[in-house]
Amino acid sequence: MAHSPTMPTPVALPGISKIVAIGSGKGGVGKTTVAVNLAIALSKLGQRVGLIDADIYGPNVPLMMGSTQQPKVGQDNRIEPNLTHGIKTISIGYISPGDKPLVMRGPMLHQIIKQFLQQVEWGELDYLIVDLPPGTGDVVISLVQTVPLTGAVVVSTPSDVALQDARKALEMFGQVNVEVLGIVENMSHFTCPHCHQEIDIFSKGGAERTATQFNVPFLGSIELVPAIREGGDRGLPVALAGPKSPQAAEFYAVAEKLMVCAEAAAAAASDVIEIS
Repeated sequence: MAHSPTMPTPVALPGISKIVAIGSGKGGVGKTTVAVNLAIALSKLGQRVGLIDADIYGPNVPLMMGSTQQPKVGQDNRIEPNLTHGIKTISIGYISPGDKPLVMRGPMLHQIIKQFLQQVEWGELDYLIVDLPPGTGDVVISLVQTVPLTGAVVVSTPSDVALQDARKALEMFGQVNVEVLGIVENMSHFTCPHCHQEIDIFSKGGAERTATQFNVPFLGSIELVPAIREGGDRGLPVALAGPKSPQAAEFYAVAEKLMVCAEAAAAAASDVIEIS
């Protein structure tokens, strides 16, 4: 997407090495679960990590991270992000908690996203993870107009319905010139605790086939495990258990592949800047 004279040019955030958006195209595929656990896995792998909950209408990060503390406002009206499980986090859910819905139009969304990016005291970060809302609308446009993204990760279940929307998300990132760092297949299969047989509740392997079709990396599959849902509901994501935990191991495998892809994308972007 070329930047016309009327369109704002994205400005890099000082001190932040890589900004990665996590999108899905549709709701209900576990995008926030993946974003939260990936953020924690990256942190446990030695990275300095921030997490923006950009889902303004349905902010789930506070519940999944187990934090409801209202952020403090410091000097120059700058917001101090909450520090939870070693992750610097901001969400509209910290500012407007509870079940009361936020009713607002696109320009207000744009202002909130800009504020989360530019007015929060992020400090030095290796990764700023942005948990996008479902769909292909205002928030993504605001994001790419405000900061240069290192890339995006698309989350999908293997069902044809979810993959149809995931393909829209892939096309959207292409249209706004954001590199897709990879696809994650969430709720890939379920292992029966009694007979130990794999059951493909939402089918299986569709996200990997889509990655091949679109020539983007496949970052891995996350099994449908009750412990992942339970951890999110309790504010104690399974990734906290570390890479040797059977329930968390797949998140760490995805995080390690993501780091390789993000490092390569960041290096390529810096080469382009130096050449130009």
